Amino acid sequence: MTRTMTPIELEEHYAAHNYEPLPVVLARGQGAHLWDVNGRRYIDMMSAYSAASHGHSHPRILAALEAQAHRLAMPSRAYYNDRLGLLLAELCRRTGLDAALPMNTGAEAVETAIKAARRWGYRVKRIPRDRAEIVVAQGNFHGRTTTIVGFSTEADYRADFGPFAPGFRAVPFGDLAAMAAAITPDTAAVMIEPIQGEAGIIVPPQGYLAGVRRLCDERGVLFILDEVQSGLGRTGAWFAFEHEHVVPDGLILGKALGGGILPVSALVGRRELTDVFTPGSHGSTFGGNPLAAAVGLEALHIIEDEKLVERSRVLGAFMLTRLRAMRSPALKAVRGRGLWVGAEIDPAYAGAREVCLRMLTKGVLSKDTHGTVVRLAPPLVIERADIDRALDVFEETLDEVARHREPAVA
Repeated sequence: MTRTMTPIELEEHYAAHNYEPLPVVLARGQGAHLWDVNGRRYIDMMSAYSAASHGHSHPRILAALEAQAHRLAMPSRAYYNDRLGLLLAELCRRTGLDAALPMNTGAEAVETAIKAARRWGYRVKRIPRDRAEIVVAQGNFHGRTTTIVGFSTEADYRADFGPFAPGFRAVPFGDLAAMAAAITPDTAAVMIEPIQGEAGIIVPPQGYLAGVRRLCDERGVLFILDEVQSGLGRTGAWFAFEHEHVVPDGLILGKALGGGILPVSALVGRRELTDVFTPGSHGSTFGGNPLAAAVGLEALHIIEDEKLVERSRVLGAFMLTRLRAMRSPALKAVRGRGLWVGAEIDPAYAGAREVCLRMLTKGVLSKDTHGTVVRLAPPLVIERADIDRALDVFEETLDEVARHREPAVA
């Protein structure tokens, strides 16, 4: 009799190998906890890259999903529906911007921003046809489409996926002088993350965002921020741009907007930017469907009602203080804001993936990035006791790798 394949074996056999998951098979989630198929509980210190900021299986999100699914889920944007306008109005109220265009994934919203910036460049700024450029930052991560990976500076994201679309200039993140030098009369927009997530939670120098805002105003260039990961409370503010008291011309949102259940994203912007779209010039079959709109609206209300922004600010400060007090030689640096932290591991002692694997065995789930950084970004609903426990495990793990491995000789 043929043996039944395990979940890991099934994925390894039938899935394209575009991920390298940690060896745990999850079956259930509630709040800031996850359970594997054997019933073991874990503290979630990853929150699905901010998609599960509300925690897993939030009862209000589930109720909104069920109620709307029974009413109307997917009529397409060929018709109006009674949910979408409510979501877009709340997004505009919360961001201080004028209009929004709904999409599904974060990458789709980024592509929407690129199209909007280019059309604005031609129709408003009067850039000569097909010469519009967008300035981006080195180390960026805006998604996985061919256009987006084409302006990535990470070799692994680009390898053998070309030819790529032209029209992008990459400059060092956090360097205002380099940004100023890159802007030309053909520049339509600057598009950056206010904090670079996939790059390792890279926080720019204080005043950088305000400086970019001033530069864009002086040069007649759009300022577009990708807050797919950093937005909706992750950094201890509704949006990371609020830490510097600036407002972008275009704001890209996603992940947490779906309440951990659905892909929901949007480009929110000034009317001058969003008005470049005309019927037929852009669209999405699923974007703006009433099921997604109902979930997205409830996700926004929960952030406000449960004071998740304040929780992120207070608990994030606690987490950063504890991490920065750790004196392990295996810990090189700690970077972050709110409940979004990158802990850089000295590769002389261990790789970040090894640290994550060791933490997994102790009941804490995290994920490495760029080989040396452990991401610590729990759901915003997490309790302080769970953060304490997760940081205890992290510190124990650092002690283990420091004790059992001598640093490599230079």
